[in-house]
Amino acid sequence: MALRRILSAALLSHGVIARLAGSAGASAPRQLHGRFLHISDIHPDEFYLAHSSTDEAEACHRGKGPAGVFGAETSDCDSPFALVEATFEWIRANVKDDIDFVVWTGDSARHDSDEDIPRNQSQVLGTNRWIADKFVELFRHPEEDQGLEVPVVPTLGNNDILPHNILLAGPNPWLQHYTQIWHHFIPEAQRHSFEFGGWFFVEVIPNRLAVFSLNTLYFFDRNAGVDGCANPSEPGFKQMEWLRVQLGFMRQRGMKAILMGHVPPARTDSKKLWDETCWQKYTLWLQQYRDVVVAGLYGHMNIDHFLIQDTHDVDLAAISGLSEEELSTREAMEDELSIQSATDYLQELRNGWSKLNPPPTPPKSAASRKKPKGGKKKKGHKGGDKKKRRDIWGERYQLTLVAPSIVPNYFPTLRIVEYNISGLENAPVWANKPKTLLPAVHGGAPQKHLDLRDISVEIEAAAKKKPKKKPAKDKKPKDPNLIIPDPPSRTAAPGPGYLPQPLSLTGYTQYFANLTYINNLTLSFTEESEPEFMQSWVDWIIQRWRQGKHRGKTPDTKKPQPREFSFEVEYSTFTDRIYKLKDLTVNSYVDLAYRMGQRAKRNAFELDSRKWAEDEEQEGDEAESEEEDGTSDDEDGASDTDEQVEAQRKGKGKKSGDKKGRKHKKKKGKKKNRAWLHFLKHAFVGTLEKEDLWKLD
Repeated sequence: MALRRILSAALLSHGVIARLAGSAGASAPRQLHGRFLHISDIHPDEFYLAHSSTDEAEACHRGKGPAGVFGAETSDCDSPFALVEATFEWIRANVKDDIDFVVWTGDSARHDSDEDIPRNQSQVLGTNRWIADKFVELFRHPEEDQGLEVPVVPTLGNNDILPHNILLAGPNPWLQHYTQIWHHFIPEAQRHSFEFGGWFFVEVIPNRLAVFSLNTLYFFDRNAGVDGCANPSEPGFKQMEWLRVQLGFMRQRGMKAILMGHVPPARTDSKKLWDETCWQKYTLWLQQYRDVVVAGLYGHMNIDHFLIQDTHDVDLAAISGLSEEELSTREAMEDELSIQSATDYLQELRNGWSKLNPPPTPPKSAASRKKPKGGKKKKGHKGGDKKKRRDIWGERYQLTLVAPSIVPNYFPTLRIVEYNISGLENAPVWANKPKTLLPAVHGGAPQKHLDLRDISVEIEAAAKKKPKKKPAKDKKPKDPNLIIPDPPSRTAAPGPGYLPQPLSLTGYTQYFANLTYINNLTLSFTEESEPEFMQSWVDWIIQRWRQGKHRGKTPDTKKPQPREFSFEVEYSTFTDRIYKLKDLTVNSYVDLAYRMGQRAKRNAFELDSRKWAEDEEQEGDEAESEEEDGTSDDEDGASDTDEQVEAQRKGKGKKSGDKKGRKHKKKKGKKKNRAWLHFLKHAFVGTLEKEDLWKLD
């Protein structure tokens, strides 16, 4: 079986199976590009005023202050309409013709942060309708009055409803409103699902790839209107059952799925965003459908990072709501994170990453495969022995990518994700498929009845299939409402989230708009404000309402004079030397997370921030020269910490008395985990100074 699985993996990685399946299809006028746009948390604010104050009491709606034409970067003010207009114009000029679909992960209304102008339903729905119309205008099919050339997949954010965070079980008026607003985006056959619970999917590549829009508000721990995913009467339970059934159909049809939503399944030892029963069931579902699911894409948190779910944390008792200890361990995460609280959250993730089982490193030569002296196997860190290396594809773990936002809490950001289309170059595209009905699914039942039917019928049927056994005396009672999906076939190749193959994510390029440069503000303190705001860096790092780096300043000119708006590349996973991501498979991220999780010894952190900043600038200069001459002494830009991790993989560790090792360390002169600092830098979209990153670490 293992041999058959490896053979299947080899065929998939070279696109052979995809070519065989796709050869019968007729070529389409529009071809796939292998790219899609992920955009999140736009938060348009119709009351935003340029040159207004970023103080909490004014919220960029009045007063005099450093708010720029295109936004007040690093503050908690929302997005001016000028930023939204400029963003869509940039997409039109630079992205529109080179992508296959759009993932839009919610929050298209302003925050309710101004007591003088409280939000109302008309405003929330109005800005959502405005953004939806912009997508329609941008991607409208030239030959169809109502159709789109590129599918757009939206999802509900926690600020897209009133009051924010609270959405009752559907059908309800909010879901009815969004059914109308998003009628261009929700397929006709999926509208029953959306009206019922706000969830649906779109076959962005017909019969090949579907994007599932999950209503994460029913998983969100701060939604006091619902109660998790354990009780069959709860919308979270119903949505999970819908997802289980639909992923089963995807498997039957040989399709793959990308899952997306607004609130990510963030979870640390002390904090969580989802109800624990929902996180448990979601993680179990993804484990059982790991041959189908490509990845999860989310927003909400405004910081650029990723999550790795560990299936070893799955607890069937917790899924059913029976484990009191598991359910009470973690507190709900704060609604809005300061830079300090966001860093604390990332540090907790890092602590978990340090315990991951890293991917095995293949031997580089025959000599490296020799047994150590004495004939005994040398044990290293986790994953160093043969037993722990059996999971060569990393199928124990799952990947969630959390994108930063358009709203300039840092800098406005969007990303273009690329995926493998080997063998799919001539596959029919979404623009040319019928827009009315989906292909018939196996099982014969109409789609709408699967979405709305009583789940208890299937539960009873599943119970009858299993032979009755006498319950063991020491076992906990099983939940009769829990139907665990079948895992992949034992001979099936790993899915696209684990093994590079058609539809696997290969990388992304992240773009940002440098509003400090674009807004072109000349600012200065007033005599009254200077003593108050000339304080330490801690003030703007820890405050709950962020006034931004320009707090307390006012513009020297009456008329705004912004520069031309544009996004520029912040970084690309294809070329980033420190991340070293070969692709966006789980193993690539587990390797990165494990490297970031390792910490050097105490004396490795005795460099001061000035020295580290100098090293970073020197590294940038060296990188530029290396690109010019094509040579590199340190190709990946890794620190000694990264080298120590690599040594651990091979079971080699430098002894404290090793003179050669000490000499090398002295020459290198850097001990910081540069991968981690690099990650922190991008988490806040480059808005923090190097000294600030040092202090946060």
